[in-house]
Amino acid sequence: MAGRLSSLFQAQDMTVGSPTRNLVRFSVPLLIGNMAQQLYSTVDSIVVGNYVGDSALAAIGASGPVINLLLVLFMGVSVGASVMASQYFGAKERDSLSQTIGTTITATLACTIFVMILGPIITRPVMSMLDTPKDIFDMACDYMLILFLGFIGSAFYNVISGVLRGLGDSIMPLVFLLTACILNIGLDIWFVAGFKMGVAGAAWATIVSQFISGVLCMVRLLKMREHFTVTLRTLWPKVSFVKRLCKLGLPSGLTQAIFSLAMIVVQNLTNSFGTAVLAANTVVMRVDGFAMMPNFTFGSAMTTYTGQNMGAGRLDRTEKGAKSGVIMGVSVSVVLVGLILLFGKYLMLMFTDTPEVIRLGQQMLNTLAVGYIAMSVTQILSGVMRGAGDTMTPMWISFITTVIVRVPVAYGLEFLTRPEGGAMGSGEPTPLFLSLLISWVVGAVLTTIAYLRGKWKKKAITEKAMED
Repeated sequence: MAGRLSSLFQAQDMTVGSPTRNLVRFSVPLLIGNMAQQLYSTVDSIVVGNYVGDSALAAIGASGPVINLLLVLFMGVSVGASVMASQYFGAKERDSLSQTIGTTITATLACTIFVMILGPIITRPVMSMLDTPKDIFDMACDYMLILFLGFIGSAFYNVISGVLRGLGDSIMPLVFLLTACILNIGLDIWFVAGFKMGVAGAAWATIVSQFISGVLCMVRLLKMREHFTVTLRTLWPKVSFVKRLCKLGLPSGLTQAIFSLAMIVVQNLTNSFGTAVLAANTVVMRVDGFAMMPNFTFGSAMTTYTGQNMGAGRLDRTEKGAKSGVIMGVSVSVVLVGLILLFGKYLMLMFTDTPEVIRLGQQMLNTLAVGYIAMSVTQILSGVMRGAGDTMTPMWISFITTVIVRVPVAYGLEFLTRPEGGAMGSGEPTPLFLSLLISWVVGAVLTTIAYLRGKWKKKAITEKAMED
């Protein structure tokens, strides 16, 4: 019993054993961790919505797309590092794994410094450019400035936990995240309800708890010396590894950048509808975050599973794992869709008691619900391609679905619902989410076609995979 318990806290080798069992064992703590991470922003919204009001709730929602845009640097570093770590771990190439981890730590620090400088500079100009309503403008800017001030914790948690997952460890990042999440909830209530700090209190609670989770992840990584070595030599970036990190990570970072830019463009349309729609949109996005968690979880699990098996030259196991992943992902999504359709109104009531906001939010959730099934296919098969080293294909699919499909459809449908001579925002808000649903379905179709074409099978970077 003690040995089995101990094994849960060690790196997981997915190149042996049942693919389904490997994915379930890895995914469960990852899913719990992803849900806990989503609690950061959700608790902010619940506490602020109940103790401050709908305007403060809208302010938090209006800041989201800009913050997400600056997260793309870390998305790129995290995905590139996770793919490299998983493949080198599967191939048992210790020196390459050590250099990958050292380069990742240095790259994360450099990107963090860049964002902490750039973020405060662009905050007010960007929020002004997006026509953020005047009644929430200052609150939204204050919230963002504080988050940028403490960005280092979020950056290191997201990147280093990605490396840990690449090594097969999904348990310890979960433990650290749950610890930070509990702290975040306590600080949220203390700062917002107790000290009456408003949205600023929610932001401070978030960055303190994220800093702790980032530190704990670094400590955990540095204790895993049986698999790699971190020295001044490995911390000094080697050109070949930086290039490989960029080659694998940049497309994923650009994918997130494309999505974030599209969200900013759509946010401009959302802002034109006023505070009630903004508040409803904020709540729906919080619920959406939880609904998407299984999809992102299975996608991340497939990246690690595929990376390790492709690194070891086991294409047969990779394909078996992909089938298992799709079955699990779609099954969970079907259950979630049913729950959203049944309990959508009660989910909205957790955030606000304003009838109009509840009505709009429930309408938006009903529009999106079925799309989560399509997204499960997209995320899982994209995870397979990324784990194999093909990060370009998911990037192009994201470009097509967000830039070519979602943005024109959102603005086009809103225009068609306007009264004659009406300005932007005078039409129906439904196109905001109907356009998202359409883009998700298109993405699932394109991703399935790309997976079946099989170009991802020849993208592995390890010597073992190249020999095979």
